[in-house]
Amino acid sequence: MQVFRGIPQHALHSTALTIGNFDGVHRGHRTLLAKLTAQAHQAGLPAAVMSFEPNPREFFAPQSAPARLTSLREKLQLLAECGVDQAYVCRFDARFAALTAEQFIERIVHGLGVRHLIIGDDFRFGKGRAGDFAMLQRAGAEHGFGVEAMETLVHQGERVSSSAVREALEAGDLEHAERLLGRPYCISGRVIHGEKLGRKLGYATANIQLKRAKAPLSGIFAVTVDGIADRPLEGVASLGVRPTVTSSGRPTLEVYIFDFDGDLYRAHLRVNFLHKLRDEAKFETLEALTAQIARDVLDAKAHHAALRTQEHLA
Repeated sequence: MQVFRGIPQHALHSTALTIGNFDGVHRGHRTLLAKLTAQAHQAGLPAAVMSFEPNPREFFAPQSAPARLTSLREKLQLLAECGVDQAYVCRFDARFAALTAEQFIERIVHGLGVRHLIIGDDFRFGKGRAGDFAMLQRAGAEHGFGVEAMETLVHQGERVSSSAVREALEAGDLEHAERLLGRPYCISGRVIHGEKLGRKLGYATANIQLKRAKAPLSGIFAVTVDGIADRPLEGVASLGVRPTVTSSGRPTLEVYIFDFDGDLYRAHLRVNFLHKLRDEAKFETLEALTAQIARDVLDAKAHHAALRTQEHLA
């Protein structure tokens, strides 16, 4: 997948386009992207996605903006896995926010050569969110491109949205989040050096770099890890602020991978969150923390064993 920063002044070629934040790339996003790629390839056009960095809500209200489900890198990787050919990442700043709806349309027509546009049914654009589907239809008739709105996906009786995924993660219901996403929720990152406390306690962990100030979930989880072997490896992860050992308040992701002894520093891993075991807690001593880690490992192994049994029976 080709990735471009911003919109070119003049289109190099025509595109089939969709526009949105695509945070989480959930089932609803994937349904839209499947439609986009099918129509694009049928017409001999690249399937293109226009997205924003930062998320507009982060620009307008950074303190109250919700935690991201995916970093930019994670989102781009998931878009590529969905068959997207081109991604245009637009910097959302004061200048971009000031674009009128008419100016926005002009930029995508001339900069991206849009020939077919698919958008979500709630998509609004331009200064003051003045642009809507009807305006795009009129622009399409004028400039010669088709416009199609896609209704919000309802899966098992529930409206699929990034907000619904966040609510499931915050509640610790990983199975519910997986149903909405169509895959386990995951966080990717590079392994960095930590304080080596886990190794001292007998549980050497991989410390995953988190390039986000907020995480959409916290606690202790049964996980699998991609990026080490030709199959996911089982483990247990802690995602939180580590109240027993620090008061920084910054979230940290640490993963203990079962039956693995190797150097993972600088490796880029994907951690798949399968089940929440418990909330994060503060312990009075490192001995108490170590004893709880041992119980967490046993609980995570039991959960993985139960999943394997279910898969075998299925």
